[in-house]
Amino acid sequence: MADPSSYRPKPGQIPDSPGVYRFRDEHRRVIYVGKAKSLRQRLSSYFQDLANLHPRTRTMVTTAASVEWTVVSTEVEALQLEYTWIKEYDPRFNVKYRDDKSYPYLAVTLNEEYPRVRVMRGAKKKGVRYFGPYGQAWAIRETVDLMLRVFPVRTCSAGVFKRSAQIGRPCLLGYIGKCSAPCVGRVSPEEHRELAEEFCDFMAGRTGAYIRRLEKSMQEAAEEMEYERAARLRDDIDALRRAMEKSAVVLADATDADLIALAEDELEAAVQIFHVRGGRVRGQRGWVTDKVENVDTAALVEHALQQLYGEESGDAVPKEVLVPALPDPVEPVQQWLTERRGSNVSLRIPQRGDKKDLMATVQRNAQQALALHKTKRASDLTTRSRALEEIAQALGLDSVPLRIECFDISHLQGDDVVASMVVFEDGLARKSEYRRFQIKSFEGQDDVRAMHEVIGRRFRRYLQEKQQTGEWDEEVPTGEGAGEDPPVTTGSAGGPAATGPIEEPVSTGPTDEEGRPKRFAYPPQLVVVDGGQPQVAAAQRALSELGIDDVAVCGLAKRLEEVWLPDEDDPVVLPRSSEGLYLLQRVRDEAHRFAIAYQRNKRGKRLRSGPLDSIPGLGESRRQALLKHFGSVKRLRAARVEDICEVPGIGRKTAETIAAALAGAAPAAPAVNTATGEIIEDDGAAPAALSSERGLER
Repeated sequence: MADPSSYRPKPGQIPDSPGVYRFRDEHRRVIYVGKAKSLRQRLSSYFQDLANLHPRTRTMVTTAASVEWTVVSTEVEALQLEYTWIKEYDPRFNVKYRDDKSYPYLAVTLNEEYPRVRVMRGAKKKGVRYFGPYGQAWAIRETVDLMLRVFPVRTCSAGVFKRSAQIGRPCLLGYIGKCSAPCVGRVSPEEHRELAEEFCDFMAGRTGAYIRRLEKSMQEAAEEMEYERAARLRDDIDALRRAMEKSAVVLADATDADLIALAEDELEAAVQIFHVRGGRVRGQRGWVTDKVENVDTAALVEHALQQLYGEESGDAVPKEVLVPALPDPVEPVQQWLTERRGSNVSLRIPQRGDKKDLMATVQRNAQQALALHKTKRASDLTTRSRALEEIAQALGLDSVPLRIECFDISHLQGDDVVASMVVFEDGLARKSEYRRFQIKSFEGQDDVRAMHEVIGRRFRRYLQEKQQTGEWDEEVPTGEGAGEDPPVTTGSAGGPAATGPIEEPVSTGPTDEEGRPKRFAYPPQLVVVDGGQPQVAAAQRALSELGIDDVAVCGLAKRLEEVWLPDEDDPVVLPRSSEGLYLLQRVRDEAHRFAIAYQRNKRGKRLRSGPLDSIPGLGESRRQALLKHFGSVKRLRAARVEDICEVPGIGRKTAETIAAALAGAAPAAPAVNTATGEIIEDDGAAPAALSSERGLER
């Protein structure tokens, strides 16, 4: 626990101007980001008597080891920078609304030649018109099914569309009148786009004029005794009205607004949002957060607005945002929303009328969401805490292991030996910090030796990080496999190459001062290895060689689920009903899953590799061009240098390299059809999609 006075800035150092500040812990990890109208007044409030601070604020300032700040010109810039840094650093003491699911939208892909109506989730794409979000995907499909009768817009995938165009026959929807079948030319691209735009206009709320136009057409058809057309128009009007009934009018004058309500207690807060477009509720969404910082309702509203509109622009930000409490001050937030929309946005508290009544409905939904969340999560939070306490008690630890790292070795009879490292924080998986290793210091099957190498490499990197920050003055010991690992490289196809000793997933985890991801910056309180006494001894030996004595080690053996400790002849046997044992099993199983998935992927790449893959300077495009030109590696091997030079993109020097490499490579064994047992001749043309000779995939 750090003393805040040890890193308190000197009087006069903090400017009296707007800005954003960051608290960092002893490992330089950003743990809190905040903004202030006056940095001097705000930061001074953190360095008062600890007894006067809120418990959560007191925990934050005693966890921190330094504070830094950035001065900006306006409060709007401070708001934008605060949101950017919260997204970048993911500080543990900031309020973070975690959406419990990815909400589906009804999307119209106006960026395509033939726009398509579909259900979409995730990040929004340019040129796509979105409506929603909806609570369930089936609600979108029901609405679309009703409206396709009137607006027969394409809904099929690109593959189905291309197939129908090739065979000259539309899909089932084209036959039953729910698609205008642009794939077979029943309508022109311009006519189909006009249908899609009418669909969008109707979904945007311009419904009355369109229905009146249909009613007029129906009456004219009846007067002209075209009863079949009149009956069809009658059914179309009925379908549109049924679609409209699914979202009743709640606000008059075709209002576009978002209503945000909060329900909170001492520990958690739930936020609910109703999206009203054209006076109708088009969607609903919500989040629940832990109140890890001392914030009031107004501050929670501000965080919710950042979460909701931080990456939105244009019409995605409505003209009116109704909230239960206004941020203090409200002007910067309102100006920020106006800039994101491109026109004026009203941020206010509803006082009377329909909007106040609808806000009460949103508030009830927020209260129900918080109650439901507590029902589902209370036992889970309690269970995780009990599991960590049981582990600490069983292993004799001074405190509960908030960060647990587990290592596992995977191979296939000694080939493609790899290892995995998974991270659990507060009993939950932190997948952004998972790591994968390739064992390069030896060949063959030796799990104990591999475990020693992996643990050494992981903590050697940790000590190197500490050396860079000046926290570790001693020289980092070297040993077997201790050399600096070369950086991770990528193959010609953009995937991880098979030669790098460490292969990492894309990480959004801890970063250094420049924002670059750190690999092994933070130590765990507990290292778990998949194995028994030999693996535990190897892990402990690796830590001792590096001079690390503040990290506990244990192993979980699969046979009887026994927990092994270093230098102990007998294992620790946890009860089968123990939550601590269950957590260790989940950690171990996750490490095993991650390791075996990497091993299979690595083995698959090796089995698919061929003689062309090992030629330097020959990327995926050139390999494809060679195989397309010659048809197979067998014919390429027999070709002259002059013939190889005829391939686009292949020069004389590259052609000589290819010819020399193939001349020194042994011909592949003939391929065998496993169904018939016959030998497949290699004289035929190989598919262009293959990256090497088909016979090399056996």
